[in-house]
Amino acid sequence: MSPPATVRVAWIGLGSNLESPADQVDTALSRLAAHADLALLAASPKYRTTPVGGPPGQPDYCNACAAFATACQPLDLLAITQAIERIHGRVRDVRWGPRTLDLDILAVDAMTLCLPELVVPHPRAHERAFVLAPLADIAPALELGAGRRVVDLLAGTGRDGVEPWPAV
Repeated sequence: MSPPATVRVAWIGLGSNLESPADQVDTALSRLAAHADLALLAASPKYRTTPVGGPPGQPDYCNACAAFATACQPLDLLAITQAIERIHGRVRDVRWGPRTLDLDILAVDAMTLCLPELVVPHPRAHERAFVLAPLADIAPALELGAGRRVVDLLAGTGRDGVEPWPAV
């Protein structure tokens, strides 16, 4: 008999700036929540954010964050998120370029992982307001970037370029 799987909390960032970005984020969140190996714990509101890096002239992004309970190993979680990105037509041709969907594993409990295909916690999450603002809504005390709380990191970066997604 094998030992029971360890259940962890995984925080995932969701973003899109192509093909009805809010719908892309909503549908991706639904797909994640419906996955047999994930249980949705919390989801942030959506935010309109200005693009960071990448080519100029991109449309604004729709960003959100969600927390999931999972027994998946991080690389299995990465496979799940990348499969959902592919369903949404994600193409990885321009770094930080426009995209139909971007799902980033921001953190998995207090785990630290550094592999060629995945770094946890996300190596730039602690400096990006478009991640920190929605993450602060659901996990203000989560520690990222040198053990600093999300709410404190957000206070340091500010909310420039981040505003609530317009209500329909």
